[in-house]
Amino acid sequence: MPLLFFEYQNAQSINTGFAMKEKKYFGTDGVRGKVGEYPITADFFLKLGWATGRVFANEGTGFVLIGKDTRISGYMFESALEAGLTAAGVDTRLLGPMPTPGIAYLTRTLRAQAGIVISASHNPYYDNGVKFFSVQGTKLPDDLEKKIESYLDAPMTTVNSAQLGKAQRLDDAAGRYIEFCKSTIPMAMDFDGFRIVVDCAHGATYHIAPHVFEEVGAEVVAIGAEPDGVNINDECGATQPEYLVEKVLAYRADFGVALDGDGDRLIMVDHKGEIVDGDELIYIIAKSRQSTGNLVGPVVGTLMTNLGMEHALKNSGIAFHRAKVGDRYVMELLEAKKGILGGENSGHIICLDRTTTGDGIVSALQIMAEIKNTGKSLHELKSGMQKYPQVLINVKTFKKINPDSDEGLQKAVKEVEKRLGNNGRVLLRASGTEPLIRVMVEGVDAEQVNKSAQELADQVSKAMGA
Repeated sequence: MPLLFFEYQNAQSINTGFAMKEKKYFGTDGVRGKVGEYPITADFFLKLGWATGRVFANEGTGFVLIGKDTRISGYMFESALEAGLTAAGVDTRLLGPMPTPGIAYLTRTLRAQAGIVISASHNPYYDNGVKFFSVQGTKLPDDLEKKIESYLDAPMTTVNSAQLGKAQRLDDAAGRYIEFCKSTIPMAMDFDGFRIVVDCAHGATYHIAPHVFEEVGAEVVAIGAEPDGVNINDECGATQPEYLVEKVLAYRADFGVALDGDGDRLIMVDHKGEIVDGDELIYIIAKSRQSTGNLVGPVVGTLMTNLGMEHALKNSGIAFHRAKVGDRYVMELLEAKKGILGGENSGHIICLDRTTTGDGIVSALQIMAEIKNTGKSLHELKSGMQKYPQVLINVKTFKKINPDSDEGLQKAVKEVEKRLGNNGRVLLRASGTEPLIRVMVEGVDAEQVNKSAQELADQVSKAMGA
């Protein structure tokens, strides 16, 4: 039988060690939404800063880092969070524009109580959000998120004036993170003679990624590196790599690197202009670690991971496990299975032998190191994995539907299952960050996959009464 996955059915496959209670504001990746619509408002962020401050004031002394991407609303939310933390008596260090993984790194190395990221990642400029990192540089534990939420419903108070928090800017944040990125490959490794195009998505890596790749010796053509507050992720970056394809071919580059707005995703383009997605990049890194004897535990993907990657890894003797969609679930399963490598086809790649969270720049450096070590092109390295045709259709939602209980949708799914036979998969899930139902169909026959995905997408729309 083909594999049919509904995301909530997989929720019990990872034991987090405590009974989960529904959170009011925090989703799988913090709080996110449209700017000006509750809770993505200045008053909510003020209260969130205060609530966060109250929690960490109780946890001990220290400061909290605040970083952001380049969207224009970041100024407003940075000020609101700072004011709330100050009112709660907690000091802050302001990082300015900084990639999400850079904030995770600085939170850990500066021994901050927490790191706060103001970003909506790959979303358009009119969205924004907030997420947190712990002192270990990992996503904030659920119990602390719940404690923060408990204060959000309490009246806001201000500590005595002598106890108010202080704020200052950390001027060398970018330099610290650039040096860290370079440290994730051998110091003697030099990329002189490499020409690469780097697309920063007009996001948080615009002043960092080009320097990293230049300082390891590559000739860099930087694009998407002129943020104006509203052009973040706009027809560029990891979510829209077609612009990078054009530039790689035009400059006859060895390859291209596409990051997203907050720098935690990576998509690459080879010298032939072919897009290399997260699954293929994870496969390359896995094979690299295996060849040096440094691959520990299984590789972890998600329900969206291409079946071709799973088969390619197993053919190489590499164990593979699937987690729910979302990098925090990949991380949980990696920790449970004691693995070091995992991620998503969207470009979230976690190399726990190098850092604590998904990092687009660090992941790109791992690929570059393998190109250098083997003398093979990116195109050659990815050829060991053959992707199955996979179609993803995002259906906008205006009301909640349960795919498991909708009879019409169940019938349509069973019809698709029957057609796919043993070499296909169907996945229906609600997005954790956007009002969408994601319909994914995968199989051997591209025409059949396309037709089946559209049928299911139409059925989802019908289930909503559209």
